[in-house]
Amino acid sequence: MLVAGVSLSLMTPLVAQASDVNIEEMGSYSRSSKSSNKQFDSKTFANELANANERVDGIESRMNAFEAGGFSDTTVLDGKAIFDVGSVDTDDDTYDGKTQFMYTYTLNLNTSFTGDDNLYTRIKTGNHSSWSKTKSVYNTYLSSGNGNGDVLKVDKLWYTTPIGDSNHTVTFGPKIENYYMHATTPSIYEPVLKAFTLGGNAAAYGASTRPGAGWAYTGDNGFAVSSNITSKNGLLTDEVSQSWATQVGYTKPNYSVSAMVNMKYNGWTDSYFMTTDGQARPGDGNSTNYGLRAWWRPDDSGTAMPAISVGYDTSETDAAANSNTTAYFVGLNWTDTLNPDDKIGIAFGQPQKVEGETIDPFLYEIYYKYKVNDSVSITPTIFGGTSKNADGVEADMSGYLLQTTFKF
Repeated sequence: MLVAGVSLSLMTPLVAQASDVNIEEMGSYSRSSKSSNKQFDSKTFANELANANERVDGIESRMNAFEAGGFSDTTVLDGKAIFDVGSVDTDDDTYDGKTQFMYTYTLNLNTSFTGDDNLYTRIKTGNHSSWSKTKSVYNTYLSSGNGNGDVLKVDKLWYTTPIGDSNHTVTFGPKIENYYMHATTPSIYEPVLKAFTLGGNAAAYGASTRPGAGWAYTGDNGFAVSSNITSKNGLLTDEVSQSWATQVGYTKPNYSVSAMVNMKYNGWTDSYFMTTDGQARPGDGNSTNYGLRAWWRPDDSGTAMPAISVGYDTSETDAAANSNTTAYFVGLNWTDTLNPDDKIGIAFGQPQKVEGETIDPFLYEIYYKYKVNDSVSITPTIFGGTSKNADGVEADMSGYLLQTTFKF
């Protein structure tokens, strides 16, 4: 009771002071011209909200104009980062089994200006070295290999557009390879070694990134024909190194067959899938190269039957003797075998060799690609083979690779 009495005695003057406050006078003061404060009512808030919306709309308009000028909304970007951990060992100690950790980083930009055309730009870098990016006698160059020394570079650049109806297209650019302009896909095998790309990356399909142009026709019935040219040090002169490739093919959903002739002039050679003798064969630098390709895949995945890709190349220079070379390739892929979206790959073949060689070259790879999710996959691989080394004797090569790929 004592405490209550004291509390009431303290609160009484506060209540009295509050009752003395004239609320009307406060309102009059707020409306006085001497006051800088505005009266806030529903109309005031409506006006302020309208002004704020106008400012936001103006900012959005300026941002849209900036974005349209800075990056086209018809450009699609995707990319890939690959981590490679691997090693190669050879009988002659060319490679000593030292384990390397390497990477490749790629950005792909596709831009359309009409809805039917495409400007393709590939930006790439990596730190591969030694066996993983060298066109050596052992053919150990990786499909993922890139040795730009951690520097981003424009790796591919070309433009494709239809002419007339959609069955005809033309392609041209300062950085392109023949096979990007072919009308028929020569192989569906997914390789780890670059030698096994394109159904055997030897004389007929071997190429280099150079200026080039080509035409392709793809019929609605599966028939296709294409012709293209790339040049290493100039265009349309007798002195430059050139590759002129013409391909005819026929493709259905489950199979494809194609044939190609590639005329190479003034010392144009390719060595991803060939022996040292095959690369150094006699001649004046001109060669005629024929390539046959075929692939077939089953209707259903997850069965014991693999998708099969095969290739055969033969090449001839104008030398009187010992200039003919041959190469073959077989690639097998099983999908959805052990886990959904996984892939097993086995490839083997004979690198391009001169017919008189006493040592039969051979190359193989075996891998299992495990898909962690839609963006990440892990691919352990073993590979190896036999070849004639720089000393002219038979030497064996063996290697392993653990490849992790991140797609985005």
